[in-house]
Amino acid sequence: MPEDLICRYFAAFNAGDLEAMLACLADDVVHDVNQGERRRGKAAFGTFSAHMARCYAEELRDIVVLVAPSRGRRETTRAAAEFVVHGRYLVTDAGLPPAEGQSYELPAGTFFEVRDGLITRVTTYYNLQAWLAQVEAHG
Repeated sequence: MPEDLICRYFAAFNAGDLEAMLACLADDVVHDVNQGERRRGKAAFGTFSAHMARCYAEELRDIVVLVAPSRGRRETTRAAAEFVVHGRYLVTDAGLPPAEGQSYELPAGTFFEVRDGLITRVTTYYNLQAWLAQVEAHG
């Protein structure tokens, strides 16, 4: 079930288990974040995720997953999740303010496509300006 798959994906994220996250993804996964370029494939997703884990310690809380009913057996199922990111900025990320262990809390959302029991698209949105305001206020 798509909801179970997405919940496993988020549980793996919160556990810091990149291998378990990757196991939820199709080989040709497409990954978009609102402040960056599109990545294609598990390797690119893994590289991005490893970078994020180095720069940020994050836990997703209050996760709500919504799944649109599939209209056909082979069609892609679409889903969305909203959550609150509770994090700490650990290592300065390129083009962003200096990291000094600042804490932040930020609402975010992700859109998914699921096909044949695997996630084929992950598109995440958050408010970068709200994050910057929190990080700069505590710097």
